[in-house]
Amino acid sequence: MALSPCATLRCLLMSIFRFAPSPNGYLHLGHALSALMNFELARAAGGRLLLRIEDIDTARCRPAYENAIYEDLAWLGISWEQPVRRQSEHLDEYAAALKRLANAGLIYPSFETRGEILRLVAERDALGPWPRDPDGTPLYPGAAKNLSPEERERRMARGPYALRLDTETALLRTRPLGWHETGSGNEEIQAHPEQWGDVVLARKDTPTSYHLSVVVDDALQGITHVVRGRDLFAATSIHRLLQVLLDLPSPTYHHHRLVLDAQGRKLAKSTGATSLRRLRDGGAKPADIRRLVGLA
Repeated sequence: MALSPCATLRCLLMSIFRFAPSPNGYLHLGHALSALMNFELARAAGGRLLLRIEDIDTARCRPAYENAIYEDLAWLGISWEQPVRRQSEHLDEYAAALKRLANAGLIYPSFETRGEILRLVAERDALGPWPRDPDGTPLYPGAAKNLSPEERERRMARGPYALRLDTETALLRTRPLGWHETGSGNEEIQAHPEQWGDVVLARKDTPTSYHLSVVVDDALQGITHVVRGRDLFAATSIHRLLQVLLDLPSPTYHHHRLVLDAQGRKLAKSTGATSLRRLRDGGAKPADIRRLVGLA
């Protein structure tokens, strides 16, 4: 994937940060910490802050949530460059990256339903613990990689499928991987993509995944510094693998602490974390938000 000369030149001239929320709910304190850190680090570096809306999940993303993102960030005093990049408007770019991987023989379709995968994992767990990825999800247990090209084509025409990265083959074609991390000091981190198994990069009804779209977006936007939560630290291993396979540059990474709830769990929309909108409606000021997320 070729970067534009302008994007490449910008990378050489200044630091470029990004905040990339999904409009599938209202922003909470965890988002506030990440957004404020990106904004202030970009300002301290004399760089730029870009806003990206990660709206691939059409079943959950809503225009109202996207508008609320703009309102909440502006209320916090955060400004960003226009135009905003919306992933749903760039599906052809993800398709091009996927095609490149497929042409290199690094993609294969799998056909098991989620229920069938759970059954296969249970069978393998009975023989000994089946490996899990860093997020605790079982690695793909199926044998779709061994299907003939003819059988793959027949099944793809017939029903749903997921397109997976052949991680083992990909690692045979790459050098040892790592990244520069500033979240816990300046250090070089060794990447372990094998811990993720054959990750899904797209589905028949979803043209890209988070892992694929985030590396394509960061490269095309010329991002030099990725500042995000510690919960994505391990995922950087699979991102670095994809970057090398697609000949994309590697940003500097900074994985910051998470904002936790009273039970010590990271804040999440899915668990009903109190939104910035609700805090604002209750009388909170931007300075209160900074205090709640631990910023001076």
